[in-house]
Amino acid sequence: MNNFDWKKLQNGSDIRGVALEGVANESVNLTPQVANILGKAFVKWLEQKVGKSASDLTISVGRDSRLSGPELMQGVMEGISSIGSRVYDFAMASTPAMFVSTVTSGFDCDGAIMLTASHLPFNRNGLKFFTAQGGLEKKDISDILALAEKNEFEEAVAKGAIEQHDFISVYADGFVNKIRQAVNHPQHFEQPLQGLRIIVDAGNGAGGFYAQKVLAPLGADTTGSQFLEPDGTFPNHIPNPENKEAMASICQAVIANKADFGIIFDTDVDRGAAVDQFGKELNRNRLIALISAIVLREHPGSTIVTDSITSDGLTQFIEGELKGVHHRFKRGYKNVINESIRLNQEGQDSWLAIETSGHGAMKENYFLDDGAYLVSKLLIELAQSKLQGKSLPDLIATLKEPEESEEFRLKIGVPDFKSYGHEVIKKLQAFVSEQSDWTVVPNNYEGMRVSCRSSMEDGWFLLRLSLHDPVLPLNIESNVKGGVSQIATRLIAFFQDFESLDISAFFIQS
Repeated sequence: MNNFDWKKLQNGSDIRGVALEGVANESVNLTPQVANILGKAFVKWLEQKVGKSASDLTISVGRDSRLSGPELMQGVMEGISSIGSRVYDFAMASTPAMFVSTVTSGFDCDGAIMLTASHLPFNRNGLKFFTAQGGLEKKDISDILALAEKNEFEEAVAKGAIEQHDFISVYADGFVNKIRQAVNHPQHFEQPLQGLRIIVDAGNGAGGFYAQKVLAPLGADTTGSQFLEPDGTFPNHIPNPENKEAMASICQAVIANKADFGIIFDTDVDRGAAVDQFGKELNRNRLIALISAIVLREHPGSTIVTDSITSDGLTQFIEGELKGVHHRFKRGYKNVINESIRLNQEGQDSWLAIETSGHGAMKENYFLDDGAYLVSKLLIELAQSKLQGKSLPDLIATLKEPEESEEFRLKIGVPDFKSYGHEVIKKLQAFVSEQSDWTVVPNNYEGMRVSCRSSMEDGWFLLRLSLHDPVLPLNIESNVKGGVSQIATRLIAFFQDFESLDISAFFIQS
C-alpha cells in the first residue's frame, strides 16, 4: 500500500471510491484489501472513542445491492475480525438500519458500517460509519484514514466471531409497530393500511424490504410495486428520487395501477419521496411542505431547517400557513442536520432538518436521515386522512409552487476552483447592485440568493460553489412562464466575461 492516496477516498463525512473497472479514466482505488484496512482502522478509532479494547467491541456491517458489495463487505468484516472484534453480518441492509443497530436493545452495536455509494454509478462504492451518537463527521473520517495510512495493526490471538443476523426484519418490525399504534384503526388495528394500494419502487437497490416486510403485514395491497429485487447494475433507472426518469417511472406506475400512493427510495434508503393518487410527485418542495405540515401540527412553532435552494412559496407556506419558522441554510444533508441540532442546543425548537434531495431527519428519530422513517410518517397521515374522509395532498393545498424551475451547473476550468468560484460570486454581487430590480436576499449561508422583482421574472436565483466539485450550481425559479429564461439571459451577459467558466449548460437546456 505504499504511495496509496488514502485522502482521495474521503468525501465529506463518507468514504467513496471506484470499486469496479468499466468506466474510462476511473481507476479502481477501493479494493477488498483497502476495505480490510479500513475495517481495522475503524476498530482502532472506536477503541479511542468508546474506551473499550478491540476484543470487547461489536460492529455491525451491511451493504446495498452494488456488484462490488459482497467482496468489499467480506474484506471489511475480515479486517475487523482479525484484530479481535465481533462482527454482525447483516448482509443486505439500509444505511439508516445500520445506525439503528447501535441503539436497538439486544444488539447495541458499538459501531456500524454501511457499504454504499448512494445513487452514484455502478462502479462506485463507499463506506458510511455510525456510532450511537449518529453518523461520523468529516474530521472523524480524516482520523480513520490517517490510521489506515499508518496500517499499524496487531493481529489478535483469537479472531472475533462473524455472526449472521437478519436485522432488516427487526428494523422493519419497528415501522410496522409504529404505524399500527399511530393510526390506531378502530376496526383494523393490525392492518391499518387495509383497503389502500401502495406501490414501492426500490430501483433495484436495498429498499425492496419495505413492500414485503412493512406494507404487506399492515394490510396494504402492493400490486404494481416494481424493481424490488436487488441488482447492482441498476437496469431500470437510477435509484434516486431526484432523477427525472426515476420519478416519471413511479408516477406512471401509480396511474397504471390506480394506486392510492407511491413510494420511491434511493439505493441505500436514506432518502425517499412519494407520489399521490393522481400520479403527482410529492418531492422536493412538496415533500418538505408535506412533512412540515405534519411536524408543525405535532410541534407548533418549530423551526424547519432546509437547504438553500428551497422556494419562496415554501417559506410562505411554512411561516404564513403553518405558523412555523423556515430557516434556509446550506446544501449538504449533514449541514442541515447539524444546524437543526445546534438550534435545539441553543433553546430553539427544531424538529425537522430536510434537503430538497429527500434527505430528511427528525428530532424524534435521532436526527437520522431515514427515507423509510419519513415515508412511514406520510403513511400514518395517509391512513388517518382516509378515516377522516380526507386526502393526503389536502395538507399542502395552499402551497404556492413556482411556474418554472431549473438548475444550471457551470463548470470551472482552473485547478484552484474554490478561489475562482468565490471571485465569481463576489463580482456577481457587484453586478446585482447595479440592477434596479434585483436585490440580494439577506441571511445567505452559502453563495448568494437574489430576488428578481420585475413582472417578467418574478422569482429568484441562487449561485453557490459546489461542496466538492469544480462547479458553480445556479438555481433559478420563476412564478411566470418564460421567467427563468429572462433571468438566465441577463446572467449569461455577466458570466460570459469569465474565460475559465463553462456556461454551455445554459444553451444545452434552453
